[in-house]
Amino acid sequence: MDAKIGKFFESVGNFFGGGDQIPWCDPDTISGLEREVAEAANSSDEQRSECLMRLSWALVHSRRAEDVQRGIAMVEASLANTSSGPLERREKIYLLGVGYYRSGDFARSRQLVEQCLEIAPDWRQALTLKKNVEDRIARDGVIGIGITATAVGLLVGGIAAAVARKK
Repeated sequence: MDAKIGKFFESVGNFFGGGDQIPWCDPDTISGLEREVAEAANSSDEQRSECLMRLSWALVHSRRAEDVQRGIAMVEASLANTSSGPLERREKIYLLGVGYYRSGDFARSRQLVEQCLEIAPDWRQALTLKKNVEDRIARDGVIGIGITATAVGLLVGGIAAAVARKK
């Protein structure tokens, strides 16, 4: 019985808290990667690019909104400035999708994950992100319907109370 109650509260918490399978990145890791990028400034283009990709990954997986926005900007600039192969392009599009998911732009995230799946239809990370995005869109719709129903109920109750008071 206790296990069932625990699972219920966990599912409610995930519903409202946005429990997903996408990893988070801590500020210490981001700081370390920023130092790595600074040290790679005089390295080869390939090494610098790899350092920037790791930092971009960390930023879009951050809990801080400003880090996520910075990561999105880095990945967008990287996509615009390079002629990468399909796998590298897929990775960058995926990172953008994660960034937009973390920033709450679920429609844009869904577009990007669909682009990933066009390149690699069975890519597990993209499929997981797609499921998370669709779950979040559905959850937000349910919450919106609940808020609307509550507002209508309060309005109708207020009108009924006003009419009853006049009689």
